[in-house]
Amino acid sequence: MDNDFVYGRVLLKLSGEALKGSSDSPYCGKSIKGLVDRLGSLVDAGVELAIVVGGGNIWRGAKSTDLTLNRVTADYMGMLATVMNAIYLRDALNHGGFSAEVQTSIPMMPVASPFCSATAKRSLEEGKIVIFAGGTGHPFFTTDTTAALRALEIDAEALLKATKVDGIYTDDPVKNPAATRYEKISYDEALAKNLKVMDSTAFSLCRDNNLPIIVFNFSKPENLELVLQGNTSVATVVSE
Repeated sequence: MDNDFVYGRVLLKLSGEALKGSSDSPYCGKSIKGLVDRLGSLVDAGVELAIVVGGGNIWRGAKSTDLTLNRVTADYMGMLATVMNAIYLRDALNHGGFSAEVQTSIPMMPVASPFCSATAKRSLEEGKIVIFAGGTGHPFFTTDTTAALRALEIDAEALLKATKVDGIYTDDPVKNPAATRYEKISYDEALAKNLKVMDSTAFSLCRDNNLPIIVFNFSKPENLELVLQGNTSVATVVSE
């Protein structure tokens, strides 16, 4: 592994919008090509990389409910959207010359293999990118919670939350120009302040198991590498 990196095995939480870019359709070939190049370069440098990708470019689960669709059904539809994104990303990575596989929480062979932590860890050790899809397999849990859970199950050293802002702020920086960025913040403070960058279940899982959460602006291509180098000037670290 590149000596500049302070994390050897990480889980990256991506939104579905990362596959969409500025396109009006769910997928943008140019954005996905850039994503493949960025992720693949890290694996080439020795980083063991797992990914949880959301489904917001296709379906937003609970936020898409109406009078004819209950929350449970909406959440299952959201899980299926994450599977679509995961297999698209897997094929894009494989086409780019990188080895990737998808594991799902809901059995759906031959689309993807069922989740197995031992298999996932072995694949990571072999230099494969492992993409976890289907959420936790249960409604009422977000992909943030999935990311925290899977990160713990594969013994990741950090959970990287890719967003559109440079970390966690005291207020919405778009609405409040006076908002300031936290460079570091504790789990308890993030929960007490009800900071919305991740849901409370994900924060609690990470706190109870001392898993650092690093929130950063993924739209700046250089930031992912800087975060892996331990640079906190471009991110917020949530830890003890």
